[in-house]
Amino acid sequence: LKITSLILCTCVCVCVFWCQAQSSTRNYGPVFEEQPVHTLFPEGSAEEKVTLSCRARASPPATYRWKMNGTEIKMEPDSRYRLVAGDLVISNPVKAKDAGSYQCVASNSRGTVVSREASLRFGFLQEFSAEERDPVKITEGWGVMFACSPPPHYPGLSYRWLLNEFPNFIPADGRRFVSQTTGNLYIAKTEASDLGNYSCFATSHIDFITKSVFSKFSRLSLAAEDARQYAPSIKARFPADTYALAGQVVTLECFAFGNPVPRIKWRKLDGSQSSKWIGSEPLLQIQDVGFEDEGTYECEAENIKGRDTYQGRIIIQAQPEWLKVITDTEADIGSDLRWSCAAAGKPRPTVRWLRDGQPLTSQNRIEVSGGELRFSKLVLEDSGMYQCVAENKHGTVYASAELTVQALAPDFRLNPVKRLIPAARSGKVIIPCQPRAAPKATVLWTKGTELLINSSRRPDLMTKAFLSLSPISLKSASAGNCQMYRVNRHFNLPLVWFFFLSRVTITTDGTLILQNISKSDEGKYTCFAENFMGKANSTGILSVRGPPGPPGGVVVRDIGDTSVQLSWSRGFDNHSPIARYIVEARTLLSSKWKQMRTNPVNIEGNAETAQVVNLIPWMDYEFRVLASNILGVGEPSLPSSKIRTKEAAPTVAPSGLSGGGGAPNELIINWTPTLRDYQNGDGFGYILSFRKKGTQGWLTARVPHAESLHYVYRNESIGPYTPFEVKIKAYNRKGEGPESLTAIVYSAEEEPKVAPFRVMAKAVLSSEMDVSWEPVEQGDMTGVLLGYEIRYWKDGDKEEAADRVRTAGLVTSAHVTGLNPNTKYHVSVRAYNRAGTGPPSPSTNVTTTKPPPKRPPGNISWTFSGSTVSIKWDPVVAKADESAVTGYKMLYRQDSHSAPTLYLASKSRIDIPVPEDFTHAFVQIRVTGPGGDGIPAEVHILRNSGTSMMVEDSVTRPVPHAVVITTNSLVMVALIRYLEL
Repeated sequence: LKITSLILCTCVCVCVFWCQAQSSTRNYGPVFEEQPVHTLFPEGSAEEKVTLSCRARASPPATYRWKMNGTEIKMEPDSRYRLVAGDLVISNPVKAKDAGSYQCVASNSRGTVVSREASLRFGFLQEFSAEERDPVKITEGWGVMFACSPPPHYPGLSYRWLLNEFPNFIPADGRRFVSQTTGNLYIAKTEASDLGNYSCFATSHIDFITKSVFSKFSRLSLAAEDARQYAPSIKARFPADTYALAGQVVTLECFAFGNPVPRIKWRKLDGSQSSKWIGSEPLLQIQDVGFEDEGTYECEAENIKGRDTYQGRIIIQAQPEWLKVITDTEADIGSDLRWSCAAAGKPRPTVRWLRDGQPLTSQNRIEVSGGELRFSKLVLEDSGMYQCVAENKHGTVYASAELTVQALAPDFRLNPVKRLIPAARSGKVIIPCQPRAAPKATVLWTKGTELLINSSRRPDLMTKAFLSLSPISLKSASAGNCQMYRVNRHFNLPLVWFFFLSRVTITTDGTLILQNISKSDEGKYTCFAENFMGKANSTGILSVRGPPGPPGGVVVRDIGDTSVQLSWSRGFDNHSPIARYIVEARTLLSSKWKQMRTNPVNIEGNAETAQVVNLIPWMDYEFRVLASNILGVGEPSLPSSKIRTKEAAPTVAPSGLSGGGGAPNELIINWTPTLRDYQNGDGFGYILSFRKKGTQGWLTARVPHAESLHYVYRNESIGPYTPFEVKIKAYNRKGEGPESLTAIVYSAEEEPKVAPFRVMAKAVLSSEMDVSWEPVEQGDMTGVLLGYEIRYWKDGDKEEAADRVRTAGLVTSAHVTGLNPNTKYHVSVRAYNRAGTGPPSPSTNVTTTKPPPKRPPGNISWTFSGSTVSIKWDPVVAKADESAVTGYKMLYRQDSHSAPTLYLASKSRIDIPVPEDFTHAFVQIRVTGPGGDGIPAEVHILRNSGTSMMVEDSVTRPVPHAVVITTNSLVMVALIRYLEL
């Protein structure tokens, strides 16, 4: 090596920097992007082939082979097996020959990987046995079970039962239950309505193919009713041990015979109920089951005669899941390597290794130990594709990675420093140095003859760099700030100076970063790289530039309905070639500029014209053009003159088609007016087509004006609430647009024709009542039932003066308030819809109770005795026009911050326990009875020395309710509201 001496003088700390660059490779081994999946093929399907997918990303491209049950499939010309890209296509699949486990093998010059195994199975459902089924005779009131005995099938089935004929399916109503495990039908307690013929109906679902079969009918006859009640007996039971995979849905079945019909309850004996439970009596479903759901579960069937229980366990297991996987690795020749992978699962997965698709075991320099793979002193032959395979009885997972062992001198041919490096003034530029090298190369940077270093490192720390520095004396050094170094250079470089700038950063991977770029930074930048295999360098030229200036003279011509032609003049490129142009536009509807689609899609930098496409017909536009280069997008041009595109027929159907309501014999059709953006031309309007549902001919109507939003069709032949099929399209001067989808719109409704019945009214307190009734039948309605209207009026008044309360929906009861005490009312109920109110029900009568006594309890006194206070008051006697006093309510509160306590007393005294440190309390007392609660009396109790008697006449100082609600305690507010009931 040539040794050169260099004298260096600097006024700042100087250091030498080196880095190692990552090596890169062009080719790589196969990486699966699509692997075969478990496939179920229906026997007898019209499909004539099965395709198992396989696709791998690789360079050079991968070749493919397939294995069935571990044996390679031969792709012969006349074989039913074909290879399409990487996919395996099986023509005319046959269960006896083709059912099995398949695996894809992808290979290229870098190595081989195998896919996960995928099974091909054949689904089928045979017919039920043709033998007649025995009749069943049982005493009415007893339970009975019908066995389904489904025919051979794969996969599982869903079950229903027919009663007498199709499609009269038996519902699951608590008394009857169809097991989806066995298909059996259970009836907990037979009734006279159960008499008839029963058939099991089984359905198979395979992809989009559904097939159903049903059994011969079995006759159920009932003997004389046995009205005796008996305790439950569980007949349908879930397994003693239920195994499930984590993440699945677990369903347990439990059903019992009994009279009365038993209720089913579920509980977990060794833990609390999960929020994932979905219980519907005979079934318990647990969504997304996890290990926390494992345990013992109990089903309990109970009625008034007793109970029966059954217990079973849920055991959770899991497929293998990676906790740690291997990744592609590039390693230097002669180095050591340790790879590890780990997987979770239950049972615990076993781990094995593959190299290029073949099993890998310990040998020479390679040690395999479970999830650990160790290499000692790597050689080039160790390169290849490796797979870590974790498996248990529930599945197998593969993790693949490529090992590349390299021994290369630095080489910039695949990734040289960019020849021309543009940079914006005051900006930042990043220049990577990434030669291909193994072992990794040490790198340094120069600008011309100046060596670039980081400011954070001192020269005396760089003992292992390319340059060996040793200080020498320099008598002319001023102020002690200059240091002279002798530099031993290992590169054949010309005379170099250390170039120190605070704006220069060289990262650990060899990337050069220059910040706050100025014109003085222009020049040649060279990256030098070296390892024991050799050395190389690569140079780029930094040029300081900026984005282009604005284009000029934007002109619009060749105006069509959806396109225009634009032309412009070229602006300044600011020392960087214009790469492309962008066209933007705005309309009068929006001031925001938006990028437009053009022809060509990408407008090259040497173009000065382009077509703008996908415009809206009959729309006003302004256009502008922007130029861009590698440094960014420049300023926009001035806007073009405003233009309007030509008219065209509508291209969008109006939306929001609906309707309904109106007067008798009317059909009202509504829609959403079309926005200006979609009118496409002048003379805009709508064309409606409608017909009564089930008829052939269409009626049409033209509705002018874009802002129109409804149309009313009147005809005496239109019945109430009649369904019509309706569709709509738009038109303008240029033609008609597409029709919308057909919507169903109903004609005007008619008032209900039937009245509710069995109206009952019951007085509640002195000013309230509850009203209930039987609803009208939906089949009797000529419209949509909106609810019910309760009318009530005082005895002696006319019904026209009645007060009214309306309910919403299908509720059949109402609570009415604001009544007068001790007053007789007449009550009737009517159904109503959008057309009006129907006929009234027969009226019923109710008399509200008398009001509670107005006088609060008086002469309240109290006596302390140890830890008890006795409170007395004068009894309140109801007057003739007041309801009777049935007791007293007392609200006791220690202080204004404590929660109140409610006490009930049947007489005019009460004893209350108090704490030893009791000093005072607040007490409210009021009467209660059928008419409600009376006015409260409030006293403030104080403890004096010894036994004391204090009296406060609450009549002389009545306390309104609002005075009571002064605490911050919500409990007290709730209790007071309860008292006022």
